[in-house]
Amino acid sequence: MKYIAHTAHLQFFGLIAGILAWILIMATAGLNEWRLWHVANESVITSGVAWVGIWRACFYSHVLPKLENCQSISISDAFVPIEIPVAQVLIMLAMICGLVGNISAAVSMRMAYFSVEDRRNLRPIFVVAGTLYMMAGTFCLVPVVLNMNSVLNNNTINFPPEFHLPEAPVRQQLGSAIAVGMVASILMLISGLLFSATATSGRP
Repeated sequence: MKYIAHTAHLQFFGLIAGILAWILIMATAGLNEWRLWHVANESVITSGVAWVGIWRACFYSHVLPKLENCQSISISDAFVPIEIPVAQVLIMLAMICGLVGNISAAVSMRMAYFSVEDRRNLRPIFVVAGTLYMMAGTFCLVPVVLNMNSVLNNNTINFPPEFHLPEAPVRQQLGSAIAVGMVASILMLISGLLFSATATSGRP
């Protein structure tokens, strides 16, 4: 315990990675580009591509009143496949767990580098931070994998008429949100491992 500040460097890097991962998780949640739908009929979707996210579906059009047209996707919508409402719930849980994990990790780092008293409580806080990071990484990874699998299998979504989207696209592509979410999940899981490893390593 006397030299704890000299042995907590891995956890410090874990905190940095956890903060970055949390930012990327928020970006994943906000991005529309989970799926790229390429459509044959460009009379309405003049760009030929629609972006289907977990919260809304958007496309560019020169014939509708607005250039960018978006329709919200609700968790209660009957037409959405199961991976979309699952993603809506799990991504929110990932953001919450990531935030609390970052707070716990920051508190533990402050204790490691600046506190003299109560260092006997440091190991449990490290483990709590690591557990929260692992949960956040898992909660982010599951919806990313589910939606990636849906795109790779070319599963379609039967959108209602007001979305102006066809019953099936000509082809689908993975959107940028999938890549961002994958990176976020990996970083968050690495952070969790760095903090959780203190439970078995004998330090700090």
